[in-house]
Amino acid sequence: MKRTLFLALSLAVLAVVAVSCGGKKKGELQAQEEQEAAADSLKQIKVMDKLANLAEEPLFDIVTNYGTMRVKLYSGTPKHRENFAKLALSGYYDGLLFHRVINGFMIQGGDPLTKDPANAARFGTGGPDYTVPAEFVPEYNHKKGALAAARKGDTANPTKASSGSQFYIVQDEVACAQLDGQYTVFGETVEGLSTIDKIASVEVNGRDCPLEDVKIISIKLVEE
Repeated sequence: MKRTLFLALSLAVLAVVAVSCGGKKKGELQAQEEQEAAADSLKQIKVMDKLANLAEEPLFDIVTNYGTMRVKLYSGTPKHRENFAKLALSGYYDGLLFHRVINGFMIQGGDPLTKDPANAARFGTGGPDYTVPAEFVPEYNHKKGALAAARKGDTANPTKASSGSQFYIVQDEVACAQLDGQYTVFGETVEGLSTIDKIASVEVNGRDCPLEDVKIISIKLVEE
């Protein structure tokens, strides 16, 4: 009887301790989640503040493991300017790859699927769940270093709306001249043209994907 009572009391104590520990862990987890939510909110506030004070034609450094390209976003394509700036400021592009490289043509990146090598067969199909309306400006053409938005083909995309995140940078303006009026050009490279050539010259597979990662380390706003 005494032994049974002792066992019952022991089990009761263990149950209380388990509930206490469980409650503590739950409280710690909740506190961590609240801290992460607060940090995310603060980050978003900072992003919105920078967007609100964005220069008419802001400069961004696209930092890669092959060098840095400084690009200027055009004022005449405000939807693309604000979308690219928002993604860059929020860190969306950090760690993504230039997944399509064609020497003598252009280099393309900005697909979030490229963060995971397991998605290799789907590289070029990823992005946020929205597109950006086309903004064709005659004087913005596919010169060397031009920054332009990738998009789906005409059959699936008759309005020529741009991808929500994927972009390409022109290496050869003669080869890319055919794209004028077909893809939105929303910026240009003002420094680092040699980096474009370095990336364009890497070895690729049959799908034009570099055999070794060409990584976007970050895209940073140049603040004067």
